[in-house]
Amino acid sequence: MTTACTTEETLVMDEARIDPVVALRIPPALALRRELLPFVRWAGSVHVACVNPDDASGLAAVQRHFAEPLAPTRAEPVALRRALQRIYGGLKARSDAGPTSLARLGASKEGAKGSVAAVSPKSVGDEFEAASLGDELLYAAILRQASDIHLDPDAGGLRVRFRVDGDLEDVHRLPLAVFQPLVNRFKVLSQMDISEKRAPQDGGFRQTYDGGGRSVDVRAATIPTKWGERMTLRLLGLQTGELTLEKLGMAPDHLARFEAALTQPYGLILLTGPTGSGKSTTLYAGLRRLLKRESLNVITIEDPIEYDIAGVAQVAVDSADKTSFEKALRSLLRQDPDVIMIGEIRDGETAEVAIRASLTGHLVFSTLHTNSAASAITRLADMGVQRYLVASTLRLSIAQRLVRRLCRRCRVPRVLTESEARTLGRMDAAGQPAYDAEGCLYCGGRGLVGRMALFEFLPLDEAWSELVAHGADEGALLTEMKKHRLPTLLDDALAKLAQGETSFAEVRSAVAAW
Repeated sequence: MTTACTTEETLVMDEARIDPVVALRIPPALALRRELLPFVRWAGSVHVACVNPDDASGLAAVQRHFAEPLAPTRAEPVALRRALQRIYGGLKARSDAGPTSLARLGASKEGAKGSVAAVSPKSVGDEFEAASLGDELLYAAILRQASDIHLDPDAGGLRVRFRVDGDLEDVHRLPLAVFQPLVNRFKVLSQMDISEKRAPQDGGFRQTYDGGGRSVDVRAATIPTKWGERMTLRLLGLQTGELTLEKLGMAPDHLARFEAALTQPYGLILLTGPTGSGKSTTLYAGLRRLLKRESLNVITIEDPIEYDIAGVAQVAVDSADKTSFEKALRSLLRQDPDVIMIGEIRDGETAEVAIRASLTGHLVFSTLHTNSAASAITRLADMGVQRYLVASTLRLSIAQRLVRRLCRRCRVPRVLTESEARTLGRMDAAGQPAYDAEGCLYCGGRGLVGRMALFEFLPLDEAWSELVAHGADEGALLTEMKKHRLPTLLDDALAKLAQGETSFAEVRSAVAAW
């Protein structure tokens, strides 16, 4: 049964985070014709954006696809139509075919009321059904801006999860009979051997969406488990248009330092941090800024290419292919590049190429797996690079971590307690402003929307280079950073905590291992 309109205020549709898994439960034709968009499950109801909350017949048609009651919410017509086209526009060709494959299979979000409909292996084994279901899962993940899709078979069926903003979300529980046809579909697209089920495989393909106008590269990997092959699909390059320095979360002084480093005609710029900390995204944003400023010959060596950047020659390496990492590096300098990006400095040979390129008049970007900006220097030394070479080439070392952003509509202000300040090792921070996640209609009850980066910058001017050349270790460099009041990762985190950008829980998680 539907409820009355949930709010007297009109929903700001452009600010609401739409859950495509909820939206795709209803037939596209119904959504487009009646201008009804179920966009989130929250507080025990499915919230439906609509122009007319009193459209009883339209809401009744939507209600048939959900076990939970509906909560109609008035939305501004133009913004709602824009959202409807964004969600269902890619399914227009099939909009008259009735419910989506997910709806026909009775897919439901784990933990929601209602049961999974019984489906015969014969029906789900149909090629169209597997292809349709696979396309819709990918489409939902793209709309949700997920980085990965996990297909995990177990005794209870097929568990489908999306990784969004670094966290895994349970989005579906499908019948186990769906599993093998679906995995086979993705294996065929990825040029894997569908008859091989007992050995790990990997591959990839490109998926078009949005009416065929845009595409996303997908990396697929399987591994055998007790209940069948577990498959993970990684979606690459979904947010290319958002790769700007201003959107990364840099403080004004950090942004100014990074811009200054980009003006250097040669030298080495390093991003450090663990896997998944956003290092490559920052480098891509830097490349885009350079290309907007002037015409340059930019070449990258990546494994894999995560974003397509117009105007950049991007080389994808594959150890099983003719273009290996080592071969690409050896031929790189013969291509007359102005700017070089090396996806990761993995060993002494890669470090040597990066140093040599920066010494011979090239601006070089790369990443390292280290914990702090200062530790990048000792890491290069451990790889065999002479300290005087590090001192003469390294222009900027940046450490980076990712934290989730608080929803600005529902964040709750308070002050940081002494216990929390002690946990962070900064008693002077006790009593500073802090905010907690609450949850609202706009963020789907999560209290968190998107991610931002924490930064630590170590610019190596002449004085710093002299310290490095004379063998200063990481501890000495950190002491010098404090003396010069260069903000650490924790300093940047505390500043963003006070500004209400993120929460104490996120800061604690990000800096715990630092």
